Amino acid sequence: MQSIQANNYPVHFNETGYEKLNQHLKENKYSNLFIIVDANTNEYCLPKLLPLLETDLTIEIIEFEAGEINKNIETCIEIWNVLTELGADRKTLVINIGGGVVTDLGGFVASTFKRGVDFIHIPTTLLSMVDASVGGKNGVDLGNLKNQIGVINTPKMVLVDTAYLATVPQNEMRSGLAEMLKHGLIYDKAYWELFLDIKAIDFDQLDSLIHRSVEIKNIIVMQDPTEKNIRKSLNFGHTLGHAIESYFLENENKTTLLHGEAIAVGMILESYISLHKNLITKEEYQQIKTTLKSIYDDVIFAEIDIDPIIELLIHDKKNEYGTIQFALIEGIGKIKINQSVENELILNAFQDYKS
Repeated sequence: MQSIQANNYPVHFNETGYEKLNQHLKENKYSNLFIIVDANTNEYCLPKLLPLLETDLTIEIIEFEAGEINKNIETCIEIWNVLTELGADRKTLVINIGGGVVTDLGGFVASTFKRGVDFIHIPTTLLSMVDASVGGKNGVDLGNLKNQIGVINTPKMVLVDTAYLATVPQNEMRSGLAEMLKHGLIYDKAYWELFLDIKAIDFDQLDSLIHRSVEIKNIIVMQDPTEKNIRKSLNFGHTLGHAIESYFLENENKTTLLHGEAIAVGMILESYISLHKNLITKEEYQQIKTTLKSIYDDVIFAEIDIDPIIELLIHDKKNEYGTIQFALIEGIGKIKINQSVENELILNAFQDYKS
């Protein structure tokens, strides 16, 4: 598959990626190489990567426990300390191999260690391939608030090898699929329509579907790398989705949701809001709701859950001047950013979701 050129870095696919990675290692005089993994990728993915590296550099592996709960500044401090103890310097290269937690956190660690060292992302989940590893966002959570601490800083390259997906559970695959569906809803109606009958999809074509999803995100990010304008369109489903994800993460009476599971709910809710702001038709809304509900299990919301979720919107990074900002779809395949929404409409959206 053809590589995609992003802002200051390429995204390579499958075998080509390893060729480009080894070429990069030969052309740059790095002092040493650190590979950041979580417990899962250390077991399932690292054994595939290591034999493919053509380098005489000293390689050190840094592992942390898997899960969103560990995507925090405390984990970063532990990794910064290990880097220091093992002699990392300004000419160190960091490779982050894992899902969105690893690439988000590893990119942040590398971007801030000694004011920044080079890093490369090798995403191993569908979510990280089509979303987390592309676009230059790196960061960690602050308590239960998603991605509150971070930087925008680009890797030297992203290597997408879909062979890693063989180890990914089905619920994690569905989580990543949510971001692909979002890319269709905000930018490419024909791409969205490929998923209307999910059972009819030929997943032998998964590589090309992933490539198109990365391409869509990159087209948007290239126009607005620092999220001042059109990049906000990528937040569709995330304003409410992140609040839901955060609420379920902190509430011991709730089962923690995967990112894509929360975003799928967010896309239904924000599509309802789009409908009632006369941005989409009733038919479009029903198509979106029916399609997403056919893929994702319903999330149960009690009446006492709604107000705390709405309160979490106050902390959303997209807010400006104290106003909650939504990115809403304006017909399938188009987006309208910087939309304010009254609480009553949000409450109505939750009621409709239950029906």
